[in-house]
Amino acid sequence: MLFYIAEFPERHHHRKESELLFARLRARTPLVRPLLDRLDDDHARGPARIRELEHALIAFEMLGESRRAAFEAALERYVDFHLVHMSLEEREVFPLAENVLHAHDWEELDVEFSAAIDPLTGVEPEADFVRLFARIRPHLRISDRS
Repeated sequence: MLFYIAEFPERHHHRKESELLFARLRARTPLVRPLLDRLDDDHARGPARIRELEHALIAFEMLGESRRAAFEAALERYVDFHLVHMSLEEREVFPLAENVLHAHDWEELDVEFSAAIDPLTGVEPEADFVRLFARIRPHLRISDRS
């Protein structure tokens, strides 16, 4: 699951949000810039948060029960951080986008967000991510945190 999070949301989705969606919103209205700056900062700090969680997991796997609490705390911090981030996008950014973006913006964003060719390999990774997510989905426990 950590591999999936590091690969798809961190490397693909967040970059597109910052470079495409947030850039368009900044151009249309200055009122939302502080919020978008915060979300961009979240995106920039995401890889470090993933590394912290990976390290805590490896320590737990290698050293056992003495590291369980540290891993669980790191996991809680990451989940809480991510839920707050997603909530801000859903409550603030997406409604704003619906109000200020035009049909041609949405068409261009749809094209950009659906295009996921890896420029290094020329491979379309979406199929790989779909298979990976299908593998991890049965193990997810969705809670009432949101």
